[in-house]
Amino acid sequence: MTKFPGGGLEYGEGPIECLKRECREEMELDVNVTQHFYTTDFFQPTRFFKNTQLISIYYRFEIPDNKQIRTSKEKFDFEKEKNGSQSFRWISISELTPEEMTFPIDQKVVELLKRNF
Repeated sequence: MTKFPGGGLEYGEGPIECLKRECREEMELDVNVTQHFYTTDFFQPTRFFKNTQLISIYYRFEIPDNKQIRTSKEKFDFEKEKNGSQSFRWISISELTPEEMTFPIDQKVVELLKRNF
């Protein structure tokens, strides 16, 4: 799947704490959350749980200058493929299209990014 970094809230956690934890887990980065960008404003059922809806919250954040993330220009460029493997790509907003994203909410966020930046 292709998606923005992030994931589900753990019990007792707020959305900003969740984003920071997910960035540490997924990218090994401590990020600085700068501002709210978007919260889902339409009904979206989950793909993984029956009779459950999804609400997503997106924030803008800064990555520390001294941190490097291994990136690729190719989709799914894993060091070795196994369950949970991931790779990261930087795509300029001008080149990014909603169709690149797997999930409908991420597709909407791409449209908003293209309109706003």
